[in-house]
Formats: sequence, structure tokens, C-alpha cells
Amino acid sequence: MDVASLYSIAPDYLAREYDWNASGEASGKNDGSFGSILDVAMNMINETNDYQNAAESAEIQFALGESTSTHALAVAQQKANLALQYTVAVRDKVMEAYKEIMNMQI
Repeated sequence: MDVASLYSIAPDYLAREYDWNASGEASGKNDGSFGSILDVAMNMINETNDYQNAAESAEIQFALGESTSTHALAVAQQKANLALQYTVAVRDKVMEAYKEIMNMQI
């Protein structure tokens, strides 16, 4: 799946964290400091981990015969997959920005 389309969207958890208004600007809930950005990143990682755990739990329940819904299993797996892809895309952009900053000459 191509994650290039994910670069231009604001996921729900970022919109909630920054309390974005209709024009896409932050309303000032967070001050943009490193600490608040780190908190958002950690929340994103924790949410991705929760999706991965939910998908694994759904797989185990399906394998044990406790759940017969293939739809619920596919939804849980897709959520986990998309969350992981988005997290990796964000990580790649952060690493790219870090490398660019490190190559700047003072």
C-alpha cells in the first residue's frame, strides 16, 4: 500500500491533541515545544501498539474458535497495519528532518 497519501492528512489523534480548527491551524492548546511534540509522538506509538495488540488478540481468538467473524479479524488487522504504516512514515520524515538539520553548516 502506498503511504504517500498519508503525508497530507492529520489523523484524529493529532487533531485531538492539537485541537485543530476548521482551517487546519492549531488553536493553541499545545505550545509547540519539544515536550508537547514528544507527548504526541509517544501517544501515537502507544496507540499503534494498542492496535497491534488488539489485532493479535483477534487472531488468537479466531484461531481458538472463540470468534468466527472474519470481518472483525480483517478490520483489526487493517487498523493495525495502517497505524504501523503511518507511524513508520512519520518516523521516516523525522529522521529525514534530523539528517537535514545535522548537515546544516553554522
